[in-house]
Amino acid sequence: MRIREALLGVDRLFLDTAPVIYLVEQNPQFFDKVRVVFEAVDQAQIRVVVSPVTLAECLVGAYQANQIQIANNFVQYLTQEDTDFVQTTVVIAERAARLRAQYNLQMTDALQVATSIEAKCDAFLTNDVQLQRVPGIRVLIVGDLRI
Repeated sequence: MRIREALLGVDRLFLDTAPVIYLVEQNPQFFDKVRVVFEAVDQAQIRVVVSPVTLAECLVGAYQANQIQIANNFVQYLTQEDTDFVQTTVVIAERAARLRAQYNLQMTDALQVATSIEAKCDAFLTNDVQLQRVPGIRVLIVGDLRI
């Protein structure tokens, strides 16, 4: 499916970790695809939603490589004014636990999906194919999208 078609009807888009890393690090395989998504964000066509998990996971590689500027870029992008940074609440934690129990997800994945559902996102952008089996959220797989 073409990216612009996949984004039709999407007002609120949850960003999983991978697409953010693809953008900031200009991943050669996926950069062009995520750039189209982020252009829609820059044009205020889509509002993005992230969680503390997104930020923490993005920072790990930068800190391991001692790339402080890359880490700062992640923080700047994920906490800017036009991004909804949704804190983890008791409701999100409970939903994440149920999702983990029911679908055998990793806890970080369960927290991400729970956050997207509670934040009323229209879609969830990731490259994690296993998340497609969770009902209640429209999962867009970066690798499956075409420009």
